[in-house]
Amino acid sequence: MNSRTTKIIVDILMTAFLILSFVRWEDSHFIFHAVVGTACTVFFALHVCIHRKWLKAVTKSLFDGKMKAALRGKYVVDVLLLAVWGIAIATGFLAVGYFSFGVAGMAAFSRVHAITSRIGLLLVIVHVLQHIPQIKSYIGIRNNQQKTAAVKNPDARNRFGNVFRRLLQDSHITK
Repeated sequence: MNSRTTKIIVDILMTAFLILSFVRWEDSHFIFHAVVGTACTVFFALHVCIHRKWLKAVTKSLFDGKMKAALRGKYVVDVLLLAVWGIAIATGFLAVGYFSFGVAGMAAFSRVHAITSRIGLLLVIVHVLQHIPQIKSYIGIRNNQQKTAAVKNPDARNRFGNVFRRLLQDSHITK
């Protein structure tokens, strides 16, 4: 498996587990959340390990004055992500009765975990928005790709039109 495929798989699984960690199940929410949160932590650690060279390189060039504002913004969000999710992960484990210091400690860790998790989710959204060009590049989407494919292959436009027409015919929109 090549590096690009590994990055995509890790990012997809990390995102899926992150989303699932915010889902509330009626009966077994705590156990489900603990398992999914642990899996998310593993993929978070893998994601950081995969991108550690970028973090080191940007950290070294942070103070040379030549860094563009957009890159500096990405770096700030990444450092905040590391800090906030580090706290969320630590307090998630400490909120478990086995690791905490009695009921009062469990409640306090649980509150901090809930707050940092929500802040972390907002930072993840900002992080993803900042990296949309890289995400498109990883999955092979280029600007104007559909237009280019249709010009190079006129049948591609017709196939798209036929598929779209069939979807409309099968839907309730045209009935």
